[in-house]
Amino acid sequence: MPDATPDTSTVLPALPALSAQAERLIELGVHEIAGLSADEIRTFAAGTDVEGALLAVHPDRAPASALAPLLRRDGKPGFVVLDMPDVDEFRPSDVEVPDAALYVVTGVDRGDHMANWSPDEALPALTKEDRTPLLLTEGIHWVLQEPAALERNRCFMTIGSRLRKPNGSMDARTPAIWISNGTGRDGRERRNAPKVGWCWWNNRHTWLGFASTTGRRS
Repeated sequence: MPDATPDTSTVLPALPALSAQAERLIELGVHEIAGLSADEIRTFAAGTDVEGALLAVHPDRAPASALAPLLRRDGKPGFVVLDMPDVDEFRPSDVEVPDAALYVVTGVDRGDHMANWSPDEALPALTKEDRTPLLLTEGIHWVLQEPAALERNRCFMTIGSRLRKPNGSMDARTPAIWISNGTGRDGRERRNAPKVGWCWWNNRHTWLGFASTTGRRS
């Protein structure tokens, strides 16, 4: 396991109140994607008293492919890389997600101190800290509510979502959210746009931490 990266991380703003997060999701039309009414989201937020938590929609109701285009940076919409057409098949892996359309995620952290670790190295370290990695959809929800959570050279992986192959083994790709450089198949017009992509399970990247949570509640 590599040494921890020196703590040069940005102090991120606190998440808005759950009521404000609910209005943000409604403004973006996430309730329609999830087959929920605006009142259902407002009622859930009003009845959930968890300070500093992230409001999330279950990935079965609002998949990553539908959420990613709602991201914005420099006026540019988010996108999923072309070689990840199966993005919605990346499911919660060893993560207990509430069996509910709406739930909250507590103690969200970007994991900057784990930059330049591989997912294989980061996962046991998170477990030792009594934390679980974020799902890809949770990571997108975080950036939708707090765009400052995604900054150049301080982006993050969401290794709570994995793809199991038909033979039972895990796909070596692991989801991440970062900022496009506008190179290759991304296209120059997407430079600085939020990007949902993947990295290999055993690879390290100096600019990717590991987003995690202290828990989830319905």
